[in-house]
Amino acid sequence: MRRAVLAVAGAAILWSTGGLFIKVAPMPALAVACGRSLIAGLFYLAFLRPDLRAARWTTAAAYAGCIVTFVSATKLTTAANAIFLQYTGPAYVLVLSPFVLDEPFRPIDGICVALSLAGMSLFFVGKVETGQLLGNLLAIASGVFFALAVVLLRRDAKTGSGDALPSATLGNFLAAALTAPWALSAVPAMVSGRGGAVLLYLGIVQLGLAYLLFVRGVRRVPAAEASLISMLEPVLNPVWVLIGFGEQPGRWAIAGGAVVIAAVVVRTLVPQPQRASTTSV
Repeated sequence: MRRAVLAVAGAAILWSTGGLFIKVAPMPALAVACGRSLIAGLFYLAFLRPDLRAARWTTAAAYAGCIVTFVSATKLTTAANAIFLQYTGPAYVLVLSPFVLDEPFRPIDGICVALSLAGMSLFFVGKVETGQLLGNLLAIASGVFFALAVVLLRRDAKTGSGDALPSATLGNFLAAALTAPWALSAVPAMVSGRGGAVLLYLGIVQLGLAYLLFVRGVRRVPAAEASLISMLEPVLNPVWVLIGFGEQPGRWAIAGGAVVIAAVVVRTLVPQPQRASTTSV
């Protein structure tokens, strides 16, 4: 059990390094998304051998959207804004589930959605530059795409295809294909020493190895505990960026992030009906 907990924590810590490495990548956002996704997809194929025939295109498309919008948001706005706003995703899951999965919407769900929306609004308080505003909106879009991917994975599980890996692998290749036209001009930076090292880390370690650790640990760790441990990602992401990139989140962003995380924690701790289990995307 202890090793399983450490595996989930290790996955969350690796995920949390994404903000820093996306920030220091010497190439535009779409080039980062292309290289990162291509390498991650190849890693999954080589070491996890998913059956791509089991992949669902709609789920893969949602996953690809989540990847591309998150990388773009991280480049345009602060890493704290990007990760905290993406973490409003669970609120959208609660809203979508009654329509897609026929799951009940309970009073506690309404409270958590309201908390998430309140926290999200704090990111737009004060002066927001045009680029940062676009980054914030893309981060929200990333949360919406994440929610779509989760809901579609739950739907897939109900029809006997609950393995997230085939759709995640296809989603990475789809993200790489969609962003490839914008990545062509950045190929020299992508294959340079620094650029290549950053992309290899993001694809193999931050996504690939983290996925292996999470899948290994989540099988033995209760779902609620795994969700709480995963909160290390949004907490540590801005810390690594502050240390390695010197980017300091604003006070309103910290306050908004705290509210969003509180909403996720409250929803995790409240007992809920048994639902079809899926692996993380």
